[in-house]
Amino acid sequence: MSNLADGVRQVGWEQRMYWRNPASASFTFGFPLVFLVVFMAINGNARIHLGSGTVKFAQYYVPAILGFGLISACYTNLAFTISIRRDMGLLKRTRGTPLHPIAYLGGIVGNVLVVGAILCSLVVATGLIAYDVRWEGRYAALAAVVVVGAFCFSTLGIMVSTFVPNEDAAPAIINFVLFPLLFISGTFGKVADDSVIGRIAAVFPVRALIRGMVAVFDPTIRGSGLRWGDLAMMALWGVIGLVVSLIRFRWEPNR
Repeated sequence: MSNLADGVRQVGWEQRMYWRNPASASFTFGFPLVFLVVFMAINGNARIHLGSGTVKFAQYYVPAILGFGLISACYTNLAFTISIRRDMGLLKRTRGTPLHPIAYLGGIVGNVLVVGAILCSLVVATGLIAYDVRWEGRYAALAAVVVVGAFCFSTLGIMVSTFVPNEDAAPAIINFVLFPLLFISGTFGKVADDSVIGRIAAVFPVRALIRGMVAVFDPTIRGSGLRWGDLAMMALWGVIGLVVSLIRFRWEPNR
């Protein structure tokens, strides 16, 4: 219980530090919302085929950006934080304090989960209010996709941070891994499942998250909206990220 209580307190400290850096916080929240506004301005009147019918572009794009926001909060934010703190020696110094290392890492992860929840709420609210996105009331499905997606991309963020040699290399490595997958996975425009790019992207968790989010909001299908195959794909990648992280994680700077 002591470690759990310490972890909860660490989440509070991480939240204070996060919001005291408004430039970083604004980028995390603003980046997905800017993409949402810009692409909606370009394609707002377009209609696309989705499920068993045709819907307006926002019905696809808002949940896709919801997935992007979750990735930004959990994967990008976490990978940067751990890489920078390791290079600065903060992780190493933390091990010399009374705070248990698991509680410290739990605080960092808990912070990005809070940020991810806030960002997801903002994107959903913007879609419902500003772009008249139709909501089918699939709360359980949305919660399942968000929880499994957060687990998947948090562990992958930690995993990727173990391959970052220093703070200067962090932006290049973290974004180089992510952005090609974002584009081929249909984050910024629909990609057909039977296309070559769609089949390649289907191997990776970004595609699974985007499809899972879109299905939750899809008004042309019936049922829960859960895509069990996509949830399984994200869970698999999450386990891979966790195992590799446990093997490769280091507290000391790579010097």
